[in-house]
Amino acid sequence: MTKSNEIAASYDKAKTFKGERYTGMKVGRTHHWYYDKGDWKEKKITPEKWELAYSTTKRRAGKAPEGSGVPVGTGYHWFILAHQYVEKLNANDYMTQMVGIKYKLAHKRAGKDSWNAAGNAQKKHLIEILQSLIAELEADPEQLTPIPLKVEYKNKLYEGTAVPVPAACENGACFDLDITLNSKHIGMMRRAGDKWKITELKSQGLANAIGEQITQWYRKAA
Repeated sequence: MTKSNEIAASYDKAKTFKGERYTGMKVGRTHHWYYDKGDWKEKKITPEKWELAYSTTKRRAGKAPEGSGVPVGTGYHWFILAHQYVEKLNANDYMTQMVGIKYKLAHKRAGKDSWNAAGNAQKKHLIEILQSLIAELEADPEQLTPIPLKVEYKNKLYEGTAVPVPAACENGACFDLDITLNSKHIGMMRRAGDKWKITELKSQGLANAIGEQITQWYRKAA
């Protein structure tokens, strides 16, 4: 069996996560996508609340292994909770980055016209998701406290914060964190084994130094 066939077979293989069975991509693996020029429309509802709609085509950064994934025509309904960081560049342009988590509310099989969960069932699931998140925040507020960063690397001082992502926290420590350094949003930091990676940072040495500080923070808090 070729490596491509092995990956395809692994996708459909039954797996378990916290006692629940599932199929598809293994928990812990990542996707990398490119989004085409999108259409973002927003309407101001209150001084601090906006309604938005966004549509675009997303394209895989690499190539999907032959035979892997769901059939063409499959649909998903996700609910997204995200931070959006925006910096005005000039009169008409803004640099924007989004970091957050998404939850699957329903899916639609290829060739089907209906979702696997009705509207009321999706609403009930969304309420459960939000209640669970609120309970998690209230039960252990310190777990999601922004971590202060102060790192010297190659004779340059970096100061900022690491904000934990709730869905990536376990046993009092978080493994996905949103990084800001010297008043600039850098991106998501993730731990894979004993290494740390930051999406927008090419310097592995600096990422390691920041990761070590985060590790020490959680060790002191334990």
